[in-house]
Amino acid sequence: MMSKKLWGGRFQAETNQLVDDFGASIGFDQLMAEEDLMGSLAHVKMLGHTGILKQDEVEQITTGLKSLQDELKEGKLQFSTANEDIHMNLEALLTERIGPVAGKLHTARSRNDQVATDFHLYVKRRLPQILAAIKELQATLLKLAEKNVKTVMPGYTHLQHAQPISLAQSFLAYFNMLQRDYERFEFNQKHTDLLPLGAAALAGTTFPIDREYTAQELEFDAVYPNSLDAVSDRDFALEFLSNCSILMMHLSRFCEELSLWVSQEFNFVELSDAYTTGSSIMPQKKNPDMVELIRGKTGRVYGHLIGLLTTMKGLPLAYNKDLQEDKEGVFDTVKTILPTLKIFTGMLQTMKINKEQMYASTENDYSNATELADYLASKGVPFREAHGIVGQLVFKGIQEHRNLQEMSLAELQAASPLIENDVYHELQPEVAVERRNSLGGTGFKSIQQQIEQAQQTLAQE
Repeated sequence: MMSKKLWGGRFQAETNQLVDDFGASIGFDQLMAEEDLMGSLAHVKMLGHTGILKQDEVEQITTGLKSLQDELKEGKLQFSTANEDIHMNLEALLTERIGPVAGKLHTARSRNDQVATDFHLYVKRRLPQILAAIKELQATLLKLAEKNVKTVMPGYTHLQHAQPISLAQSFLAYFNMLQRDYERFEFNQKHTDLLPLGAAALAGTTFPIDREYTAQELEFDAVYPNSLDAVSDRDFALEFLSNCSILMMHLSRFCEELSLWVSQEFNFVELSDAYTTGSSIMPQKKNPDMVELIRGKTGRVYGHLIGLLTTMKGLPLAYNKDLQEDKEGVFDTVKTILPTLKIFTGMLQTMKINKEQMYASTENDYSNATELADYLASKGVPFREAHGIVGQLVFKGIQEHRNLQEMSLAELQAASPLIENDVYHELQPEVAVERRNSLGGTGFKSIQQQIEQAQQTLAQE
């Protein structure tokens, strides 16, 4: 008795039910149903264009596919694990509607190039959404920078107060990280915009197909020039997951800072109630759960990248069943990245900045110590010697619980007679920030230049 599977011609027995369940991908690849139908419509049109199918056959198949499209939009299509994957499910549904002529749709193609095409289409259609979400977040950061050029805060290295900076400098740092993310996703489009359809199982086909015609129908820039590569390549998906991992790393770094900034110890910012949660036992709590969750989901995205890299590393040419494992991680990453970007944008748009607290934290530290060292260096003292002089003054201040600007001129001159009364102006946090106008620095003029450059960048995109 021949197997009832669409591919079951040489099989005399049905597969074990456990094998069917284990091997079926319809549970997740149904997310590509829309892309599969798009690919099939373009393919059948090409088959008619080249004369491989008669026009009446093309019309019957096209009508059937469009009816499936309509039902898919209405949420009426039902899929079965018995038909394994989205391709076989849709072919079975098409056959129910239009009869045996549905089988002619599979002329000159294989599930190998079909699934690769669906996957390319899926990523290709989501990249613009991610690019738009990144741009929206960048625009939010830019607005925050414009409003906070003269907001002075501590800058950190090793999570220790280092030098005072403009808060805008911090926002612009993340703007630039996101710009690199944007450019990586832009480039990702180049390798996603290659059409595998027409490669068939691995070796091409004897039918006189027109792959360029299909590419035009599906709005692909080019076709894969090698059929083996076409069905086995997943570089575009790896690039996507890599780009998403780097993006999540950037957002996670920002989340780490925000989690500190909202604490009582820092009290630099307050997040809106709309983006925080409470405690079931402690009434006073306002927890930055979205900050923590985004930071946590970074590992999830990393895992999908490592998973696909591991799947791909030992695969011989061309298609292998292992490649069924390429999609779930990408689907989940899309489901993670888009809400993450939107939530982050909303969180920043509604965030309250405690400017006075930020400034106050720069007055009660020694983050202006470099200003005093630079002051001495500008008077001819070798910087290393100036560094030592200021270090001794800092030690004295720590011992006596006083900052540098609280020391008398006589005390400062005891360390170096070159110090004059104008030093107190130099030691003010806002002056320390304002004067650092080297290219890319935190000085107010430099920040304004960076803002103008960022505005141009967004306008060009």
